[in-house]
Amino acid sequence: MGRRSRGRRLQQQQQQQQQRPGGAEDSAEGGGKRNDAGWEGGYPEIIKENKLFEHYYQELKIVPEGEWDQFMAALREPLPATLRITGYKSHAKEILHCLKNKYFKELEDLEVDGQKVEVPQPLSWYPEELAWHTNLSRKILRKSPQLEKFHQFLVSETESGNISRQEAVSMIPPLLLNAHPHHKILDMCAAPGSKTAQLIEMLHADMRVPFPEGFVIANDVDNKRCYLLVHQAKRLSSPCIMVVNHDASCIPRLQMDVNGRKEILFYDRILCDVPCSGDGTMRKNIDVWKKWTTLNSLQLHGLQLRIATRGAEQLVEGGRMVYSTCSLNPIEDEAVIASLLEKSEGALELADVSSELPGLKWMPGLSQWKVMTKDGQWFAEWDDVPRGRHTQIRPTMFPPRDPEKLQAMHLEHCLRILPHHQNTGGFFVAVLVKKCSMPWNKRPPKPQGESADPRAPLQPSPSDPTVGSTSDPSELEGKTGTSDTEMTERTGNLENNGSKKDGVCGPPPSKKMKLFGFKEDPFVFIPEDDPLFPPIQKFYALDPSFPKMNLLTRTTEGKKRQLYMVSKELRNVLLNNSERMKVINTGIKVWCRNNSGEEFDCAFRLAQEGIYTLYPFINSRIITVSIEDVKILLTQENPFFRKLSSETYSQAKDMAKGSVVLKYEPDPTKPDTLRCPIVLCGWRGKASIRTFVPKNERLHYLRMMGLEVSAEKKKDGAAQMDESTASPVPPDGEAAAEPGAEQPASPGASTSSDPAGAGPPR
Repeated sequence: MGRRSRGRRLQQQQQQQQQRPGGAEDSAEGGGKRNDAGWEGGYPEIIKENKLFEHYYQELKIVPEGEWDQFMAALREPLPATLRITGYKSHAKEILHCLKNKYFKELEDLEVDGQKVEVPQPLSWYPEELAWHTNLSRKILRKSPQLEKFHQFLVSETESGNISRQEAVSMIPPLLLNAHPHHKILDMCAAPGSKTAQLIEMLHADMRVPFPEGFVIANDVDNKRCYLLVHQAKRLSSPCIMVVNHDASCIPRLQMDVNGRKEILFYDRILCDVPCSGDGTMRKNIDVWKKWTTLNSLQLHGLQLRIATRGAEQLVEGGRMVYSTCSLNPIEDEAVIASLLEKSEGALELADVSSELPGLKWMPGLSQWKVMTKDGQWFAEWDDVPRGRHTQIRPTMFPPRDPEKLQAMHLEHCLRILPHHQNTGGFFVAVLVKKCSMPWNKRPPKPQGESADPRAPLQPSPSDPTVGSTSDPSELEGKTGTSDTEMTERTGNLENNGSKKDGVCGPPPSKKMKLFGFKEDPFVFIPEDDPLFPPIQKFYALDPSFPKMNLLTRTTEGKKRQLYMVSKELRNVLLNNSERMKVINTGIKVWCRNNSGEEFDCAFRLAQEGIYTLYPFINSRIITVSIEDVKILLTQENPFFRKLSSETYSQAKDMAKGSVVLKYEPDPTKPDTLRCPIVLCGWRGKASIRTFVPKNERLHYLRMMGLEVSAEKKKDGAAQMDESTASPVPPDGEAAAEPGAEQPASPGASTSSDPAGAGPPR
């Protein structure tokens, strides 16, 4: 719209306001004032009524007798805000302590707009008080001056990955997955990523282990939502997460190299949180009231069943798969589970998880239900459905006919969470355990590392698998009677000696899969004899056990600007599957090239993102600092040595200029001080030391030490250099320098302008 058009439109609006009763003054005073049509000048208010919805669920009896009014009343109330403290970082307990003893205490006896603020309460069923809910809406949190500090705390801690704003029922599936650090996990429909974050936390249950044996492959069909997923995962700085972009219903089989032989990758845990009609989310997505119809469920049922089937195929024997929806509809819930159990012929069974989350209230799954069309016509059996409806209604939507078969399924082991029981959204969860191979895969997979016949090892020489009509493992698998072990052999034999460069994992060929959205840069592993690594190893005195083979970059040409790191298992997955999967992101940044770094014997400085993974391997350039030193380093832009403690000064004075590790260890004799270790990246200048820490992480550490940085203060001093952290990050992550707070020192500058030098080259 041009300037003149905008001017004319503004003039018309002013004239209309003056013509209204009460004139412009009335309009300005109640800009959001309601009238019979809803909001003035806006959309009419959505009425929280849907007769078809009520008729449908009353007929299906999903709500216990006598509770219908409470159920509907709860659906019409706004959803309480919930937050989860990330459990894998060593700072989780400190954040919890800070929340309970500072912010929650300030909310006691507080009133906002005449309404008493309820102090947040822990979710009774979530372990270790790491999840909380409150009646504070987002609007109140943003607008109330009394809550400004609490709101700033939530925003900052969310950005730094220490708190996750997540709906309560959404936290249930990862808990029931019961994942451990050695598990290979697939999240089939992962975006926006809050459940994925929980799974990453479970991998890193022991923070002393930098590289857990397990990993998470997080998939989503929507390319744009994959980048939202990357943002969520990046906050947790794990080398064990890979984000991929596929249709979950036909996600490709992956391979891993096991003792020189390629074997199909089967997952120990699979999270199958499928797309759904979302009628359990009415409390936050009020559009559902107006748009709800049974047609949504009928259209989604087939896709949900295909995704669940694909997940079951890729699950290892003895593995656990959680199927979940935010829908209350049995067509999307029990019907999918019953159909999957029936076609598995005993390979899958429902697990009884009733005792796994004490304190959680739930209703058992239904064993009988009917199907209703969008115009209100009911069908109790498939035989009743007229031929003209067969494209819309499928036989898998009905309960099994055989009563014995139905009873053996134990559908009562499914969990349905109703909104009025614990003031949550509506949700459905089922936990499946795989007993044996699916019937269309005759023989079970061999345990990894064992060979039942004397076939020669298959050499890992990945090349374009698109040659021939059955080149993809997912295509092979679809053929009836093809066993898992046969697939392993045949997919291995399909590999030929192509011209693919060693260690380079690019996107899949365009003829196999059309790439949408951003074109991803390749993942290039650093060769063992690369001259780039010895200076780094010498400068930081890296331990001989450091897994240098896991280092990668995102460019095949020119200078390597940033080095990333993945776990050994993810390296295996990347090298053996680059042609059949589209990887959006993996690895954490551990080193960044410093323009003038060559002057200090090492061209690369440490990156805060990967410091907790890297620190256990570093034996040099470590400065132990006190709690007072940490406060100075985080609040002053470039403090001189003399401002720090004598112990810190004595360590730093003889050290060569360049990147350093600043380590704080809690003092057990001082229980009132910060009780968790801190590792920071820094730069030792001519006569000063500075930290390279992103703004939100800096504020996080200061809060944990009892210091509050107000919005006004952030404009000066240490926080001024952090403002550039708000700039957008390119999707591939390669061109992005560290956040503004992490620009390295200029070696040639005077001590007063030590950090003003050039950062990593773009």
